[in-house]
Amino acid sequence: MEKLQIIIEEAMENTRLDRIVSMHRADVSRTQLQQWIKEGHILVNERIVKPNYRVQSNDVIVIEEPEEASLITEDLGLDIVYEDEDVLLVNKRRGMVVHPAKAHASGTLVNGLMYHTPNLSTIGGALRPGIVHRTDKDTTGLLMVAKNDEAHASLVDQLVAKTVKRVYVALVHGHIPHNHGTIEAPIGRDEQNRQKMTVTDRGRDAVTHFKVIERFQDYTLVECELETGRTHQIRVHMEYIGHPLVGDPRYGRPHTIPFGGQVLHAKTLGFMHPRSNEYVEFTVDPPADFQKIVNKIRNDVDK
Repeated sequence: MEKLQIIIEEAMENTRLDRIVSMHRADVSRTQLQQWIKEGHILVNERIVKPNYRVQSNDVIVIEEPEEASLITEDLGLDIVYEDEDVLLVNKRRGMVVHPAKAHASGTLVNGLMYHTPNLSTIGGALRPGIVHRTDKDTTGLLMVAKNDEAHASLVDQLVAKTVKRVYVALVHGHIPHNHGTIEAPIGRDEQNRQKMTVTDRGRDAVTHFKVIERFQDYTLVECELETGRTHQIRVHMEYIGHPLVGDPRYGRPHTIPFGGQVLHAKTLGFMHPRSNEYVEFTVDPPADFQKIVNKIRNDVDK
């Protein structure tokens, strides 16, 4: 599809960007357009802005619809922890991308989910059926999936209300002296490197609570509980306080333990079940490679 260009006239000043775009692309849902804005497919004066950006006179908006990757159904042997008629919890393995994109048309969690069951919510769009929240490719552990739109809406509302319990375990560089703490620092896109997030006054509020599980000579094993769910939140926050995750290719230290990604595992998920309205909680242990690297560090210290 060719690019669509919109030049803002004075009469449209101070209107939200997503509303302006929806006037010109009525065939696309507002939610999908907001996602395009976040992903950089809709630019204002050649810059990425937020969906709630208020347009100004003579702003130049360019819309370039992303190419849709075909959705391949694949038997990926997903580790399904729990499933009923409304929700499904999967223990995602390291190296698995959550949903398809041009660079990852196959092998994603969604490809495997579509093979496992055709009954998934549609709110996230054609390439994100059932996906309520995401984790990074090399982060392992629990993800909740919605099997219908009603369940999806309920789970999203709980995430927005910050009532979902999300606990991760991570191995970080350095010796954290405090037994527990809270990192409250806004996170936004790094203007010098659009592939990274960073702590910035222009970012969105972000809160991470942590407690020390075990200390080693040069490393600390920590448990992190998310109050908010910003992109790369734990990775950015731990780097911000001087304790980046071991193996993190984007925010970590140059000389680290080879691992093939950050040592980070989504351990616990707790939420109100969309149908019964009862609290449910699930926990899965870190994978063998995670435990192996921790045991190696522990044994090296004991020698």
